[in-house]
Amino acid sequence: MNLKNWNRSHTLGLIIGIILPILIVPLVILILSWAQNFYYEQLWYRFMNNNSTMSKMLTLAVLANLGLFYIYLNKEKYQFAMGVILGTVCYLPLIVYFVFF
Repeated sequence: MNLKNWNRSHTLGLIIGIILPILIVPLVILILSWAQNFYYEQLWYRFMNNNSTMSKMLTLAVLANLGLFYIYLNKEKYQFAMGVILGTVCYLPLIVYFVFF
C-alpha cells in the first residue's frame, strides 16, 4: 500500500472497520446470552471485567468486518475493502493484549 494513493475511500473504510465491531459487541453478547441461558447483564459484566471473555467477544465482533470486506471486494471497491482490513488490524494489539496479559 502506498500512502501517496491514500484517499477518502480508504479513510471511510478504516472508520467503518473500527466502529462496526464496537456496535456489534452488544449484539454478540445478546446472542450468547440467549444461547447460554444467561442474563444479558451477566455477560456484559463478564465482558467488562474479564479480559479473556473480552478478547473472545471482540474477536467475534471483528468477524463482522470480514463480511463487509467481502461485500466491498465483490463490488470492486478495493479502497473501502483495504480500509476495512486496516480497521480490523487496529484491533489486533488490543486482542493480543487481552489474551496474554
